[in-house]
Amino acid sequence: MHQPFYKDLWTGQYKLPWTRLHALKDYAGMVRILDEFPKIHQTFNLVPSMLVQIEEYAAGKASDPFLDCALLPAEDLSEAQRAFILKYFFQANVGRIIRRYPRYQELHEKQDRLSTQDLRDLQILSQIAWFDEDLLVRDPELAALVRKGRDYSLEDQKMMGRKQLESLGMVLPVYREFAARGQIEISTTPFYHPILPLLCDSDIAGIAHPGVPLPRRFQFPEDAFEQLQRARVYMQEKLGTAPVGLWPSEGSVSDHAIAIAAECGFTWAATDNGVLARTISREATPEVTYKSYIWQQSQLEMRMIFRDHFLSDLIGFQYSGMGAEEAAAHFLEQIRRNADGRESLVPIILDGENAWEWYAANGRPFLRELYRRISEAPDLEALTVSEALAKFRPEPLQGIFPASWINANFDVWIGAEEDNQSWNYLLDARLAYDRATNAAPEDRALAYEEILISEGSDWNWWYGPEHRSDNRPEFDELYRDHLANVYRALKLDPPAALSHPILREQPGEFHEQPTNRIHPTLDGKVTSFFEWSGAGRYRPDPRSGAMDGGVAPAREMFYGGDFPGPGPDGHGQLYVRLDGAAKAAFGIEFETGPAKTEVVTGTIVEMSAPRDGNRFRVTVKPLPSGGTAAGSSPQAADSAQQILTPSTIPADGWIDIG
Repeated sequence: MHQPFYKDLWTGQYKLPWTRLHALKDYAGMVRILDEFPKIHQTFNLVPSMLVQIEEYAAGKASDPFLDCALLPAEDLSEAQRAFILKYFFQANVGRIIRRYPRYQELHEKQDRLSTQDLRDLQILSQIAWFDEDLLVRDPELAALVRKGRDYSLEDQKMMGRKQLESLGMVLPVYREFAARGQIEISTTPFYHPILPLLCDSDIAGIAHPGVPLPRRFQFPEDAFEQLQRARVYMQEKLGTAPVGLWPSEGSVSDHAIAIAAECGFTWAATDNGVLARTISREATPEVTYKSYIWQQSQLEMRMIFRDHFLSDLIGFQYSGMGAEEAAAHFLEQIRRNADGRESLVPIILDGENAWEWYAANGRPFLRELYRRISEAPDLEALTVSEALAKFRPEPLQGIFPASWINANFDVWIGAEEDNQSWNYLLDARLAYDRATNAAPEDRALAYEEILISEGSDWNWWYGPEHRSDNRPEFDELYRDHLANVYRALKLDPPAALSHPILREQPGEFHEQPTNRIHPTLDGKVTSFFEWSGAGRYRPDPRSGAMDGGVAPAREMFYGGDFPGPGPDGHGQLYVRLDGAAKAAFGIEFETGPAKTEVVTGTIVEMSAPRDGNRFRVTVKPLPSGGTAAGSSPQAADSAQQILTPSTIPADGWIDIG
């Protein structure tokens, strides 16, 4: 089970809800179903960075605007929050999830004209649809909520929020329980899910794919060690046992990566039989795949298994279109045919969450049918990996071909223009960390945490030509935010390039008009996710906006107002926010002249002035010698560079608010 690290450590907010939603729908229920099938033993691979997020949600400490919007009374939703709900609350499998609930489908079809009651129904159904299949039947309150179907009340909404916390709190305990009784084994993955071979040496991608374009060389095996060691320690602390098994992120292996894993205490690892084929230079037939192996180098060793790629992908990608009985029968027939009467170790390894939303009833009918047939079969036994390895004598491997489970190379994460740009940005941040030896220990610790997060595989999953998602822009922005946070933690200015998407777009300035009124609190920080939601957004062209040897007045500007509205002239108030601002005296100027501006400087700069025209710009002036910015607070970043010559934002022209 794996999800990216969606939390921005700098703001404390979760940028996407998928860890919470999959934790509701999949993680506890996939273990709890084994209560019905005591003969079925399984291995569950848990990624520590996912569990960290689930823990925070279960404790009620997560700052998640998606959950906030689901729980806020529909009557109190702002225009920005309504727009947010319409954008994100239909992001679900239409055929298997949305259409299952008639009212949810009805709202999906009319989503541009929703009443207050429509919105409350959407708030509840968009969450209920992600609850565990069996819990919706077993829990009387949730079952009643499903039966009600529509016209939900505020009390229903509160109950739905309470049930989410209860459900999220079940996840870690159920794994501890089933591991303690011996029915499951828990393996793990490097803490933030990095591609270990590429951390050890990114140039190794050229072995798996000769001639692939490569970024500047990233070579930090010490980070690979840290990611692995942290994972074992965390799992020991939270689940009561240090895993001996490793699923390297995306099945990515190399001799260097396996050696580090062995040094950290792992005794077995798994990858794909496509990697096995390239290792032994022959086709990975069932006779070859259905064995255990032992990797040995320099007095280190690692037991290894190789997933049956074809059979695993049948469950992951094909059987969702078949009936449960037909799919289960076909799967076991394939295993028996491949084994051909031999005693065989058949590794079936697949994604623990994303497959099931494509199945009827979240895959539960299929899993029950499969587990029943295995339990009743005299020739089949479902074992944990460690149990299976104890039964089979391993065959030796003197080395492993460097590759991942996808096409036995690393092309998903490196080689495309976007991929390579992201690696270069990561290398720049990593080197900046190494140079910042005089930074305070707590600042270096935060910066290193952000580096480890940025090393995760998920960011590059969405770069390059291979994958598409409605959330690609959010992944891109979050990755760049994590890298920018490295510099912020070290009291350094993030490079201007990090304010521009890595996803391909035309270079130059970026300008997005306001979509809603805003009325933020001027306190020098982002008080709430929604206080600037709907604001206009302006990002200067980094090629022309820098002055004084590269010092730009601000990385990004947000603006908007409560106009038309109250004020001495009836025009309302203009609000401006600057992110990544330099040290300077800021003000607001209309075409009629400078405005009386309230300025508060903290981790961001926030300003307000009475609107006095249809076009404005921000004025930027040097501070007096030894002076401080007006309204500055102790939160103001010491790392901000000082402006030496006057300028404006934008550098030329005005921002139209007419």
